[in-house]
Amino acid sequence: MSSAIVPTYARADLTFERGEGSWLTTVEGERYLDFGAGIAVVSLGHSHPHLVEALTRQGAKLWHTSNLFQMPEGERLAKRLTEASFADLVFFANSGAEANEAAIKMARRRQYIDGHPERFRVLTFEGAFHGRTLATIAAGGQAKYLEGFGPKVEGFDQIPITDLKAVEAALTPETAAILIEPIQGEGGVRAVPPAFLRGLREISDRLGLLLIFDEVQTGVGRTGKLFAYEHVGVAPDILTSAKGLGGGFPVAACLATADAARGLSAGVHGTTFGGNPLAMAIANAVLDVVLAPGFLDNVARLGLLAKQKLAGLADAHPRIIEDVRGEGLMIGLKLRVPPGDFAALARNRRLLTIPAGDNTLRLLPPLTISDSELDDAVARLEGACVDAQKALDAAKAAA
Repeated sequence: MSSAIVPTYARADLTFERGEGSWLTTVEGERYLDFGAGIAVVSLGHSHPHLVEALTRQGAKLWHTSNLFQMPEGERLAKRLTEASFADLVFFANSGAEANEAAIKMARRRQYIDGHPERFRVLTFEGAFHGRTLATIAAGGQAKYLEGFGPKVEGFDQIPITDLKAVEAALTPETAAILIEPIQGEGGVRAVPPAFLRGLREISDRLGLLLIFDEVQTGVGRTGKLFAYEHVGVAPDILTSAKGLGGGFPVAACLATADAARGLSAGVHGTTFGGNPLAMAIANAVLDVVLAPGFLDNVARLGLLAKQKLAGLADAHPRIIEDVRGEGLMIGLKLRVPPGDFAALARNRRLLTIPAGDNTLRLLPPLTISDSELDDAVARLEGACVDAQKALDAAKAAA
């Protein structure tokens, strides 16, 4: 039977019907260890009891009213996010792309109301991924996402992440903001050097630019801090968050200083579904867990343990694994074999992983994994390495 869904996904031949913690179960009853977490979305694992309770409690009361009325759960969530970060204000949306669109509009509008309507361009960086809308594919600048969709949306300039002199050379009198991921996710789990981010902060302050951090993938505990900018020692003016914020429910946020958000007044920007009571209740439940004492410290501990174990795996299989990257439980294996092929080998051993750019495999488990589940995943990756080595040897023998 042919599918009636637009074929934009090359789906694996797997159908899951339930999940619990770090595990997914297929319709045939086979269990898979989930080190993809819906691409860093299922931050607290599948069917976390606190999230299920929040979903059912709020779902039985009220799902949606629109932003024409007060949203107490949204007010509470915004207050918690601002108290735990650099930000003063929050705009809620549904996806990372929407949060990034809000950030871009916020930066341009701030320049406009300050008397600089000519400042609308945003400097971005090669290898970035900021979403799938027309503006955010232009911001990302990757040809494979731009092809066939007409002229690239005007206002975005990409340069390699090289040095700060190159950044200054790329800026023009029309530049409004700089947009960057502290760790590129889709681009291969490539961490931006802290000195580079600190330099962007200095340049932005000196030239009156808005500095935007895309933390759609790195945020909400993924790196062992609530947000990755905390590792660097500088804060942005605007930050976007999504993925793990709802633990599997569509929620996104654009956080900003009061100064950065000055241009967004009533009617200037909006959303139908963003900030609805159901989403806000679930996101508050996620923060209940993530902000609990010791939770983020344990994520950081697990991240260090994982990198140690994976470094040993890389030493044992140098023809397969070139490098281990990342921070916290956002880990990348730079491979010497195609990451899609390696992900299929891991899947054969019932371990789910996510291919990425720069020939990298992403390991993005729930932040709630146990030490024994980490050991289990490493053992399955060891088996996938053995299988990959056998395939290399067979190809060499046949050549």
